[in-house]
Amino acid sequence: QVHLVESGGGLVQAGGSLRLSCAASGGTIRRYPMGWFRQAPGKEREFVATISGSGVITSYADSVKGRFTISRDNAKNTVLLEMNSLKPEDTAVYSCAAKEASGLGYQVYEYPYWGQGTQVTVSS
Repeated sequence: QVHLVESGGGLVQAGGSLRLSCAASGGTIRRYPMGWFRQAPGKEREFVATISGSGVITSYADSVKGRFTISRDNAKNTVLLEMNSLKPEDTAVYSCAAKEASGLGYQVYEYPYWGQGTQVTVSS
């Protein structure tokens, strides 16, 4: 059973940067594609970014493309989300997730393992 814990959220001004980290325990995520999702108040959880098990292939939502970077360190069992040029509309709870099936994942239902989330607030 994989257990995921996010960290690195906080309050930042528009244009600023944050680096989110997702640490896995209870099992290795080396082979698992990983994803970051976010949920703003009153909205559905939405896809942000995904990365293959090897870390070679990544994909992003159009809203964050060019500003966010997903990466992973399989030796440390961690996944990172580097967020730059943050906007107020990026404010949300960000959660990392792991999927067992191969291939990138863009949908919530594809991921059986989830962290509790970390709050990101971007002020204007």
